[in-house]
Amino acid sequence: MQHMTAPELAQRLADESKPRPLLLDVRENWEFETCHIAGSTQIPMHLVPIRAGELPDDQDIICICHHGARSMQVAAFLERNGFENVTNLTGGIHAWAVQVDPAMPTY
Repeated sequence: MQHMTAPELAQRLADESKPRPLLLDVRENWEFETCHIAGSTQIPMHLVPIRAGELPDDQDIICICHHGARSMQVAAFLERNGFENVTNLTGGIHAWAVQVDPAMPTY
């Protein structure tokens, strides 16, 4: 599994020469409603095994949660189930808010 910091993700999203990755936010609904990265797809962690078939297997997937622990578990699950190019956002949405978007609400 690959890991990416919030500033690295910001740089990746700004690079229009690369295809946009799927930002898979695995937090609960209330967390996602509080804050999220624009363009993210939300599937709560407990639903990922049921909905994994909805995910593209030909696109980079970056897993996101609050601090990076749940998303790391989801990334490992996806890799075990045949997904390639799966990355965990180290520090999660909290790191994004602190390091990239200070206007983003934190919780």
